[in-house]
Amino acid sequence: MMGRTIVIDPGRCIGCQACVSACRECDSHRGRSMIHLDYLDQGNSVASSPTVCMHCEDPLAPCAQVCPAEAILVTPDGVVHDADKSRCIGCGNCVNACPMGVPKIDLAAKLQFKCNLCYDRTSYGLAPMCATVCPTGSIFYGTLDELRSERPGVEVASTFDIDGTILSTGVAVVVPGDRPRDLPLPGGAGEHPRVTGSPQPAGHLEPNADNVLGEPL
Repeated sequence: MMGRTIVIDPGRCIGCQACVSACRECDSHRGRSMIHLDYLDQGNSVASSPTVCMHCEDPLAPCAQVCPAEAILVTPDGVVHDADKSRCIGCGNCVNACPMGVPKIDLAAKLQFKCNLCYDRTSYGLAPMCATVCPTGSIFYGTLDELRSERPGVEVASTFDIDGTILSTGVAVVVPGDRPRDLPLPGGAGEHPRVTGSPQPAGHLEPNADNVLGEPL
C-alpha cells in the first residue's frame, strides 16, 4: 500500500456521481471520466461504489507487463500511469490483463485511458479530484494514519484473491472491523464488474462493452 493513497469506503457511497463529474474536469483528460461508478446489485439495491485504478504492487501492474509498446509507465512512487498516447497502439492487452476491469479503450482514437491517481495534482501534494468533491468521504485520500485518526477503529485491506492469485495493491478498501486482517478480499472469479454491475466475461472486448469509451461527454 502506498504512503499517501486513495482508500475506498463502499459503505459511504451514495451514488451521487460527483466523483465522475469532477474527474471529467481534470486537465489531462478533460471531458472524459476515468472513474467508474459501479452499481453492486442493480435492480435489487441502490448500493454503489466508485472504482479507480488500484495501482497494483505485487504482481506489479499487470497492465504494464503485457503492453507490447511499453506505453504504461510505473513511477517510483507506485503510481501506474495511463498509456502514453504517443506510444499506445490501442491493442487492448491492458484491458484483458487488469483484474479490476479499469482500463478502457477508445476505439475511435485507438487509445487506452484509465485513472492515474490525478498525477498532475497528487505529485504536487494535492488530493485527486474525486476525493476532493466526495461529499461522504467514500473516496479518502491520505495516509493510513490520517484515515485512522479521522475514523477511529477503521480497518482496510489492500490484498485480493483473484481466482487463486493473491494481488497486493497501492489503493485500499475499507472492510468490516471483524474481518481477519490477513484474509484477502475475494475478487475475479472469471468476471470483471461492469459500470452497470452486470457480469462481463474476462478477456471479452467488444465495441459496445463498458470497457470501450465512446465520444467524450
